[in-house]
Amino acid sequence: MQEAKAIHLTVSGKNVAVTQALREHAERRISKLQKYFDDGRPLRAEVVMYTERDNHVAEVTIQVGSLLVRGVGKTDDMYVSIDSAVDRIARQVRKYKTRIHRKLQEGGKPVAMPAEPAEDLDEEGEGDESEPRVVRVKRFAFKPMTLDEAILQMELLGHDFFVFTDAETDEVHVLYRRRDGNYGLIEPEY
Repeated sequence: MQEAKAIHLTVSGKNVAVTQALREHAERRISKLQKYFDDGRPLRAEVVMYTERDNHVAEVTIQVGSLLVRGVGKTDDMYVSIDSAVDRIARQVRKYKTRIHRKLQEGGKPVAMPAEPAEDLDEEGEGDESEPRVVRVKRFAFKPMTLDEAILQMELLGHDFFVFTDAETDEVHVLYRRRDGNYGLIEPEY
């Protein structure tokens, strides 16, 4: 019988009391995601819970090696929000694995996912409240990747844009989702 991998789980709340029952529910739901990651790498998970305009929000981020997947659940019940976020991650991982499997059947190389963001820092802004200001600074490691890898990482993170270093040219590119559902790529010109 195979030994279960350890889950390194961090559960926190922003202006929300994280009860033992909520923590156990999150751990139980996230442990079911282990079946998708059968390569022996430890599973790291972070759950952040908060309220926003009468909604309970659960942000779940899963890291396995350099793969980073994020899901957000927003409902009127925190337990349901956790379930929703974990279900989104499960769908994303199934979609990712299907793409990799299809690519391998077509004779392509397997796609390796990039490194996770290294830091996420909140910065206090100064100045007039009516003017837009920088309220958050994110720092992350640039790992060279192909366009396909960048598209997969952007989808797994659920973002509308993604900045990456092209593995072939070593130039920084910006990938973004267009309103028509397709992708756009911004390449630098020097």
